Amino acid sequence: MSVENNFHNDHDEYGEIINSKSIRAGKRTYFIDVKATQGDDYYLVITESRRRTNSDGSYSYSRHHMYLYKEDFGKFMDGLHEMVDFVKTKKPEYFETNRENLEE
Repeated sequence: MSVENNFHNDHDEYGEIINSKSIRAGKRTYFIDVKATQGDDYYLVITESRRRTNSDGSYSYSRHHMYLYKEDFGKFMDGLHEMVDFVKTKKPEYFETNRENLEE
């Protein structure tokens, strides 16, 4: 899995991209974008993009978006931390493998 800071064109007409991070993981790429509304409020767009092989051998991508607004940042992060900590306790080997992949 690799992590990059970059800007990408997701053809989303809603909001200016302020910052973007892409995380490559096999056939999936996750994008975490910070966007701004016209009123200069920030929100996050989390996108999962999967590469699919078509029957003719060509590739296409399916994308799924999740929008996270400023009033939900704290609750979302609390819930995410709680679930990641749970997985770390139950399956610590998942995180050892991920660290090794990041170092490559």
